[in-house]
Amino acid sequence: MLNAQFQVVDYRGRTAERAELTDWRESGPRLSAVWLHGPGGQGKTRLAAEFAAESATAGWKVITAVHDGIMRPQGTQDLRADSAKGVLLIVDYADRRPLSHLTWLFSNALLHGPRPTRLVLLARSAVPWPAVRAVLEGHLAGTRDLELTAPATVGERKAMFGTARDCFAAVYGIECSGIAPPDGLEMPEFGLVLALHMAALVAVDTHARGVRSPREMDGITSYLLGRERIHWTSLWENRLEGVNHQTPPGIMGQAVFAAALTGAVNHEDGIAALDRIGLEAPASVLADHGVCYPPQSPGDVLEPLYPDRLAEDFLALSLPGHSISGSPAASWAPKTVRKLGSRSPHGRVPVRSLVFLASAGASNRWPHVAPFVEHLIQADPSLAVAAGSPVLSLLAELDIDDGVLERVAAELPRHGDVNVDVGAATLIERLTPSRVGADRDPAVRSGQYQELAFRLSRAGREREATDAAERAVECARSADDDSSLAIALVYLSEYADRAEQGLRSRAAAKEATELFRGLAAAAPADYEVGLALSLSNRAMSESRVVLTADALADAEQAVRIFARLAQKDPTAYSSGFAMAITSLAGFYQRVLQPAKSLRGAEKAVGLLRERLAAGPATAESDFARSLAADESNLAWSLAVLAESRWGARCKEQSIEALDEALEISRKLAEAIPEAYETDLARIAERLAIYLWNLDRPRDAFAVAQEATAIFTKLAAADPGRHEEELAGAFVVYVRAGVDGRCDLTGPQQAAEQALAIYQRLNLAHPGAHRKNVETARDLVFEVREAARGFPPERRQSWTYEAHWSTLINQDEEWQDASDRRLRIAEMDPKYCANVRSFILRQADDLLAEVLAAFSVTPEALGLREGDTARSWLESRPLLIALKNRAALARR
Repeated sequence: MLNAQFQVVDYRGRTAERAELTDWRESGPRLSAVWLHGPGGQGKTRLAAEFAAESATAGWKVITAVHDGIMRPQGTQDLRADSAKGVLLIVDYADRRPLSHLTWLFSNALLHGPRPTRLVLLARSAVPWPAVRAVLEGHLAGTRDLELTAPATVGERKAMFGTARDCFAAVYGIECSGIAPPDGLEMPEFGLVLALHMAALVAVDTHARGVRSPREMDGITSYLLGRERIHWTSLWENRLEGVNHQTPPGIMGQAVFAAALTGAVNHEDGIAALDRIGLEAPASVLADHGVCYPPQSPGDVLEPLYPDRLAEDFLALSLPGHSISGSPAASWAPKTVRKLGSRSPHGRVPVRSLVFLASAGASNRWPHVAPFVEHLIQADPSLAVAAGSPVLSLLAELDIDDGVLERVAAELPRHGDVNVDVGAATLIERLTPSRVGADRDPAVRSGQYQELAFRLSRAGREREATDAAERAVECARSADDDSSLAIALVYLSEYADRAEQGLRSRAAAKEATELFRGLAAAAPADYEVGLALSLSNRAMSESRVVLTADALADAEQAVRIFARLAQKDPTAYSSGFAMAITSLAGFYQRVLQPAKSLRGAEKAVGLLRERLAAGPATAESDFARSLAADESNLAWSLAVLAESRWGARCKEQSIEALDEALEISRKLAEAIPEAYETDLARIAERLAIYLWNLDRPRDAFAVAQEATAIFTKLAAADPGRHEEELAGAFVVYVRAGVDGRCDLTGPQQAAEQALAIYQRLNLAHPGAHRKNVETARDLVFEVREAARGFPPERRQSWTYEAHWSTLINQDEEWQDASDRRLRIAEMDPKYCANVRSFILRQADDLLAEVLAAFSVTPEALGLREGDTARSWLESRPLLIALKNRAALARR
C-alpha cells in the first residue's frame, strides 16, 4: 500500500509545486524538461503520478519510461500522439540511469514531433542534473529543476499523517478517529512524506490487529518488514491448503534480500543470481517470489521491495550490527552481500548493489552497513572505480577506513576519465586532510595538494582547483626547493587560467618561467620541459589581456623546445608539442600570419590524432598530467584549425573542423558540464557565425540556439564572466533567425536581452560597448520589422563578412563594399590603383580596428620603431598585389 503506483493515499498538499508544474507544462519552448528531485520518500513519484493524471485529463499523451528504457503509454498501447495536445514523458530513477541511456532516450523521435513535449525526470540527487541538462540543451530543450523539500511544520506533518491514516483505514474498513500520530513528529526522521505514510499505515494496521503501535521510525520500519515476513509465512503454511507455494519464509527472505541488491532482472540473470548465493530450486523460488512481488515489466523476475527506502532498510536490518532487537540479523546476509556485491563471473559490475548498500550505510541511516561496503571495496578496490562517479561519491561520505579509500584512489585513472572524474574529486577531497596531516615534508604535502587540484579541475571545479594549487605552492615555498616550487607554479598558472583568474595565472607563470630558466640552464635534460610549459603558460595567460611581442616570442620558444624533445621521445612529448603548436597557431592568426597559423594548426591536429589513437603514455614524470592529451585538447586544436582555415579562405573545410570540435565538446559536456560546457558554447557560437557568413542562416540558427541556451545558464550563475558572451551569442541567434525566416518569438526576446546587457555593460564601462549598443538597437528594430512581415535585406558588410585581416593577407581577390569579389589578375590596373589608394587612406583606422579586434600590440603585428600604419599596410599581400597590378597602367 506504500507503493506510489497504487495511489492508496489521497493526494493533498504540494499546491505550489503542482501549480508550478502546470504553468511549466503550458508555457515555454516546444521541448522542455524538469528535474524533480528530493530524498527518497519525499513524494516525487506520487506527485509525478498526480501531475500525469491531471495532464491526461487536460488532453496530453502521458508516457512512462521504465527501467529498461522502453517508453510505455498510460492506459493504452498506442504511442501515437496524433490528437493529443502534447506529449508528457515521466522518467523515474533518472539519477541512477547511465547518461548514455538517457541520451538515447532523449533522441527518440516521439519527443521531437510538432507538438509540445514535456519531460519529468525524477531523482533523489541533483548531482547528475548538470550533465543531463547539457544533453537536453543539445536538443534545444528548455530546462529547470524543482526540489521537493520536507513538510516544514509539525502541523503540516500531522495533516499528512491524518490524510494517510484515513485512506488506509478506509481500505481496512475500520474507524480511525482514535488513531493518534506518533510522538516526535518534529524529528528529522519524520521529515519525509514516506515516513509519515509508513507511520500512518503501521498505526492503522496495529489498531486493526489490537496490538501496540511502535512510536519511533526504527520500530515502524521493523514492523512493516515483519508484516512482509508474515505474508511469506502465510503463503508457505497455506501450501497445505492447496496454495501453490513451495518456498519457506526463510528462503523467501533471502530472495527478497537478493532482489534488493540486483533489482528486477531477466529470468536467466535471476537464476544466476540465486545460484550464486546457493539457493536450491531457483526457478521455483523465482516463481514464488513473483507471486509476492509481481514484476512491473513482463518477463522480469526479482522485483525489489518498494519503496526503495524500505528495501534499503531491509538490507540494513538483515545485516548484523544494528541495535533493533525485534529484527534479528540473518546469518546468510553477509555472504549474500559478498556474492552479489562483487563482480559476476562474467565481470559485470554490481552498480545497484553498491548504490543501495552505500545509501543505506550513510551516517544518518544505518552506519553498521558501511563495514560491509568497506569489505567489498577492500577485496576489489577497482570495483568502486568501475562502478563510476555515483558510487565513488557515496563512498566518500561513508565511515570507511581511509586506508581502504586510499586503495581505491590508487585505482583511479592517472590522467582522469570523464566517467569517474566527478566522484574521484569527491574521494580525493575526503582523503586530502588526512594525507597532508600525516606527512610533515612540505614537498610531499605540495604534491598532495597538486593531486587534489588536478582532480577538482577534471571535475570542472576550477576555482577550487586553483585554491588547492595555491596551497601546493605555499607548501613548496616552505620546502626551499626551487624545482618543487617551479612545478607547483606551472600547475597553478594552468588552473588559474582555466578559472579565468588572470592575475594569479600570469604571476604564477612569470615566476615559474624565471625559476625554470635557471634550472634548465644548469640541467637542461631535467628541466627544459618545465621551461617550455611555463613559457607556453605565460604566453597564454598574458594573451588573455593583449598579445604582445614578448608573449609571441615565449610561445615560439616553447614550440622550439618541445620540437627537440618530441624528436627524441615522441611518446612522452608529442602531445605537449601539439598543444604548444595549437597556442602558437592561434597567436599567428591574431597577428595576421595566416599561412603559419594554418601549417601549425594542421600539424597539431595530426599529432593529437596520432597520440590519442596510440593511447595514454605510460611514462610518468612531474609534468605527465600537463603533457597528457585527451579529446578536449583535440577539440581545442580543431577549433583553432577552423579559424586558421577560415583566415586562409578555406571556408568549407573550416566548417568541417568546427563540426568535429562541436561533436567532441558535446560528448564531453554531457559527462561533465562544469568542465566542458563553456567551451561547447563558444565553439557552437563560432560555428553559427561561420554558417551565417556562408549564407546558411537556418543551420546557423539551430547552432546559435544551442549556444544561447548554454550561455543563458552560465550567465545566470556567473554574469560577470559570461554575460557579455551571452549578448554576443544573442546577436548571432537573432541575425540567423531573421535571415532564415525562422520563428521570431525567441529572436525578438533575445534582441531585447542583448540590448539590455550591452546598455548595462556600457554604463559600467562608459564608451566601451557603444558600438555593441548600436548594433543591438538596430537588431531590435530589424527583428520587429521582420516579425511584421518586412524583413530587411541581408546586409553583407565586407569588413564583417570577409574580415580585414583575411582580406589584406591574401593576394588573389578584392571584395568591395557591395560584396562583389573580383580577381586582382582580371581587374583594370587603374581600378587597382584606386582601390589601393582607398585602402591606404584609412590605414590608421584599419590598423586600430585590427589591434582592437585581436587584442594585439603593434609590435606583435610586426611594427617597429619608425613604422606607420601606412607603411605596415603597404607590406600586406593584398596591397602588394594591387600595387603590382596597378603598375601595368604605366606601361
